[in-house]
Amino acid sequence: MHTLFTNRQLILAPCLSAALILSANSARAQDPSTSQDSTVTYPAEYFAQFNPYSVNDMLQRIPGISLARSGSRSESRGGGRGLGAGGEQVLINGRRIAGKSNEGDSQLSRIPASEVRYIEIIRGTSGELDVRGGAQVVNVVLEKALSSVSFAYEVSTDRALDGSLIPGGKISATGQYGALSYFLSAEREPRYDYRDGFERAFGIDGGLVETVNRDETTDSWPISVTANFGYELTPADTANLNFSWSGNDVEYDTDRIITRYQSNTVASSIFERDSQPSDQSNFEVGGDYMHVFDNKSRWKTIAVVNEKENEFARSRFKVDPAASTETKDLYLFNYEKYQERIIRSSYVFNLSQDQSIETGIERSHTIVDTSLRLGLLNGVDGGYEFGGLTPATNSIGSVEEMRLEYFTIHNWSMNERMTLETTLLFEDSSISQSGTLANTRDFSFFRPKIDYRFDITPTVQFRGIIQKIVNQLSFRDFTAGVDSRDDEQNSFEGNSDIRQMQWWNYEANLEYRLPQDAGVINTQLYYQTVRGVIDNVDVSRNGEILSARGNTGNGRRYGLNLSNSLRLGFLSQPNMLLTAGLSLEEATHRDSILGRDRERSMGAGNFGGSRYSIGFRHDIPRLNNTNWGFNANKRFLNDFMNWDIDKTEYYPPDWSWFAWAETQAWGGLVYRFEARDSGERCRLRTRYAGGTTITGYVDEVEDSCSVNGPVYAIKIRGTF
Repeated sequence: MHTLFTNRQLILAPCLSAALILSANSARAQDPSTSQDSTVTYPAEYFAQFNPYSVNDMLQRIPGISLARSGSRSESRGGGRGLGAGGEQVLINGRRIAGKSNEGDSQLSRIPASEVRYIEIIRGTSGELDVRGGAQVVNVVLEKALSSVSFAYEVSTDRALDGSLIPGGKISATGQYGALSYFLSAEREPRYDYRDGFERAFGIDGGLVETVNRDETTDSWPISVTANFGYELTPADTANLNFSWSGNDVEYDTDRIITRYQSNTVASSIFERDSQPSDQSNFEVGGDYMHVFDNKSRWKTIAVVNEKENEFARSRFKVDPAASTETKDLYLFNYEKYQERIIRSSYVFNLSQDQSIETGIERSHTIVDTSLRLGLLNGVDGGYEFGGLTPATNSIGSVEEMRLEYFTIHNWSMNERMTLETTLLFEDSSISQSGTLANTRDFSFFRPKIDYRFDITPTVQFRGIIQKIVNQLSFRDFTAGVDSRDDEQNSFEGNSDIRQMQWWNYEANLEYRLPQDAGVINTQLYYQTVRGVIDNVDVSRNGEILSARGNTGNGRRYGLNLSNSLRLGFLSQPNMLLTAGLSLEEATHRDSILGRDRERSMGAGNFGGSRYSIGFRHDIPRLNNTNWGFNANKRFLNDFMNWDIDKTEYYPPDWSWFAWAETQAWGGLVYRFEARDSGERCRLRTRYAGGTTITGYVDEVEDSCSVNGPVYAIKIRGTF
């Protein structure tokens, strides 16, 4: 069945591509300009008929913009520590914003469209770029004025499945005063979710053992503040300072009715209540300085300091409805503090008119402190730290990494149609761990990369990438933590011996931009050989079945991505934009627990695997700048399995959709209605007893599904 379905997808994809090509001459959209280096420029006038609200609104009118913003598969930085040369695919006025949580892409919905001079889609490589390695780069160039300021705001209300109404709002200011430019924003957005779930558990003989009726409510109202300042000290010297802060108090509550059966007859009913408050905060300060020498060479330095804290406490109560009493029988506390200090400095100079070199160093110092406490109802009061229950687990840990990256990037414009960018990067790091588990290890990696681009024609470009990638370790895997997906597993073990997963990435990409801005067709093939795949491993001891994250074996991953974006000009509807995508992926590796090859885990929250998507947008400028559309996607084909030492979890392929309609009406404001639905989430969990998934036997099968239903939102936007 998989093969037949896949064949149909592969047949449909070229048919759609053919339709795109045939429609090219029918498009009526205003043409953007394309330079010799294949950069596509969209002036502000291109978007005038749509009267956009923000930069994000402008980008959504560009065919194929998802390709420019999605980047390349080779950009993965794993745990995300440090800055690196790539990753961020959005520049503001040609500069990379010195930040991680406060970076260019996050600003696009906050900058008013009235401030934009033009937008560039940079398809080539160049020593002039502040970022390297992206498939494409978006550069937003703002208007210049001696003194100006503009404001944008948005108020909104979401309605959840249980009828709750949650307000939100945003406000931002963009301005310039002489040589100083600034951008300020604050927002408070609703993050409310109500999920209704039901679970059935079956025994070895297939008889019903237990049912769980579960209601989950997540209530949070995060607030965030950002500030970005830029100053032109002299024509040759510029500096930027950026700041961001966010705070979020989350209330996560669960009510469960557990009904147990014997011989298909109700034996007992248990009422449980979970209270799981968490407190999250995050701040970041970043700055950069660049000096341009008389010979056009550049010295630039970026520094970033950030800190994140997350405190989580779970209290479970057994409830007696008749007596109106409840008894706490579990307390689980988890704390994590993440600190990072980064400085990156480099010197860029030209070897000749066609060649440039950037060489430099990045230093990143990261510290993660964790604490895990588990209290159970065993008759001994452990005090406040254990929720008044008996101490069962008290694990603390501190992980510290000092990492240096030495890099040299050579960019060569071989001729007017070909560029070659070669990156030589050496990483030297030391990771030390103290607390419940203690260990110190040193790592060294050489990570070369070759990025070749060939403009077959001004509209057809081939890109080829060969790169060695080393996935950064997640510090959460070093220390004990909480498994929030399993009510019956309170925590999981840490692993102080885990090593980095690394792979060679081979990637080929062919992009065709149709004439007259009629659309974009993109095809990508990739193949990866992976060493040290990270998954669940067996760390059992003293007869107790235990698992942790660790290296299971080697593997490979390969796939095909097709994406198309088409203006329906051949139907005399140039303001209709149709997008479609198809991703096919196969990923296998050696499983040390099973002792055989299997498909990589692709469970809930994992965005790997095969997927297809479709989107539609219709702009109607003559009708008060009305526009509407939808996006939908679904995963398919792969197993979507999670494997653990004593259980397996199968997740049926998920789907989601999003739709909107907006218009400009009273007061010149934009009124927008949104609806979204993440679909039904199901899981088939098989638990084993008497050993592991290999040595034990099937003890119970849990069939669980939950739904949060559609969420509706109304937003009102304006500028002044």
